[in-house]
Amino acid sequence: MQIAADVTAPQSIPGTTTLADISTAVQPEFSQYKIIRRNGAVVGFEPGKISVAVTKAFLAVEGGQSAASARIRELVSALTDAVVGALVRRQPGGGTFHIEDVQDQVELALMRSGEHEAARAYVLYREKRAEARAHEAAQKKPAPQPQLHVVEDGVRRPLDPARLEELIVSACEGLGAGVDSKLILAETLKNIYDGVPADEVRKSAVLSARALIEKDPAYSYVTARLLLHTIRREVLGEEALQAEMRRRYAEYFPQFVARGIRAELLDERLANFDLKRLGAALDASRDLKFGYSTIATSCTSRARASNCRRRSSCAWRWAWPSTRSTGKRALSSSTTCCRRSTS
Repeated sequence: MQIAADVTAPQSIPGTTTLADISTAVQPEFSQYKIIRRNGAVVGFEPGKISVAVTKAFLAVEGGQSAASARIRELVSALTDAVVGALVRRQPGGGTFHIEDVQDQVELALMRSGEHEAARAYVLYREKRAEARAHEAAQKKPAPQPQLHVVEDGVRRPLDPARLEELIVSACEGLGAGVDSKLILAETLKNIYDGVPADEVRKSAVLSARALIEKDPAYSYVTARLLLHTIRREVLGEEALQAEMRRRYAEYFPQFVARGIRAELLDERLANFDLKRLGAALDASRDLKFGYSTIATSCTSRARASNCRRRSSCAWRWAWPSTRSTGKRALSSSTTCCRRSTS
């Protein structure tokens, strides 16, 4: 079954919509979203192209004249909205989508709406195109993989895949065989492009791990650790893996207290404590006990409540257990969010 059949030149009927009438221009509200094509090119996100793909699926099943059907037009509009909504919910602040992810969402929307024949036609079309690409690739000499670059602080530099892999592997450490660091790495690399901001690389790793939480709950801890890495980067101003944090916490804790006092977020009497000793007592391994939902919710709610930025205030969340009555105080570390001192 050819999805493209009867599509390129459908018969126009006065007062109806054809494929040529569907706008594929980039809409202003989606200007912060980009699509990564299979060849690595980055283009604007155009919901109109989703409408064209869905329309072709229906035309393959019901024939070219179905473009004149009001029912088909309404279905296409609803399905396009469903696909766009599913994609935008994953990255509400803007970002990139790989073309394969968009097509996966089209399949899901068709299936969930009960349009199984159209979904089948769309799946067969994708399979045929994949076979054609594989055949073309087999006829060509393997092309060298292009060197990807990232941009950070205005400086363009080559992406370090080994460092990225080390980060993801460390986030998976101790979580068992159910967690696959290679799967996260592959998905992360799939969603980045040449010249991507370094923040987007870190964000891609977090989103790639988060998408696997439904597969295995252990990925919640992986996602949390990758998010903590991003927050540490904001606070410390440079990359720092979890293995380095015992030393880094001890070094940074006095600076953190001084910065919090200057920002009037912490009581100035805290400066009277032996901050080096307290910093040395911070247990970096406690960071590994957080799941993703805890980190994400805590950061969002506390940032709103304190109306401050992580970088300008604090890097630690303090835990003062009930041992206070015995005169003992325990201090645990986690680079989670800002907290305005109220005592």
